[in-house]
Amino acid sequence: MKKVEKNNRDGRKMKGKRVIAGILLVGILAVTLAGCKNTDENKKETGKPVITLGSDNYPPYNYLNEDGVPTGIDVELATEAFRRMGYQVNVVQINWEKKKELVESGEIDCIMGCFSMEGRLDDYRWAGPYIASRQVVAVNESSDIYKLSDLEGKNLAVQSTTKPEGIFLNRTDERIPKLGNLISLGHRELIYTFLGKGYVDAVAAHEESIVQYMKDDGISFRILEEPLMITGIGVAFAKEDERGICERMDQILEEMRQDGTSLKIIEKYLDDPEKYLEVDDLGY
Repeated sequence: MKKVEKNNRDGRKMKGKRVIAGILLVGILAVTLAGCKNTDENKKETGKPVITLGSDNYPPYNYLNEDGVPTGIDVELATEAFRRMGYQVNVVQINWEKKKELVESGEIDCIMGCFSMEGRLDDYRWAGPYIASRQVVAVNESSDIYKLSDLEGKNLAVQSTTKPEGIFLNRTDERIPKLGNLISLGHRELIYTFLGKGYVDAVAAHEESIVQYMKDDGISFRILEEPLMITGIGVAFAKEDERGICERMDQILEEMRQDGTSLKIIEKYLDDPEKYLEVDDLGY
């Protein structure tokens, strides 16, 4: 594998071996929730301050519906949480690789898009975890790969700057074998295309993302039983953000978990929704 340097999912540089098949999103769209024309008009119409939330296209957490309006688990959770706090939400799609730069510059107020907290606790100010998520490996049904050790010498695709990319680059977990090639792609859907076409032997991502892709595209992959990790999903604010919004949101998200609001939202998108709310033992 070729040696490269690239920002990982939390914005830090990692050195490792991988093949880069970087395909960047073109024309990053800035989109708002239904009825929101722009931040100034929203504030004038409702009298509420506006929170700008940055995310990328990552079903079932955040995606555009048929009308081009952001929807998904994170969109609904954020809308309700900030409503309780007296804010309205402006959801914008961002270049995921520049998320840390965007939140630190103040262009967005927070990052919320199935964002793993693991390994990033010192890089942001966090609200959460509000969901527990499994990072897993998926293969074609006919594959002879059944456990992580079977990935030795194989080619695996990930979305660039995601947690699985760091797991396979750094290999700090003794269970992680040395790959033939780690292929980092700039867009979520491309990793599944590469797997379906046989360009790679496996992909790694959040389990929910893989399941959603199979539902949407009528494709069947096999998910390995052994997860890469179980991680907490959180909302990231700039480390220097001292407005108190992050801390208040952390309280509200927990309130929503306890009063059943989060469960009602998650069950609209995922089967067995209770397991995603088992965050107490994650250790954050």
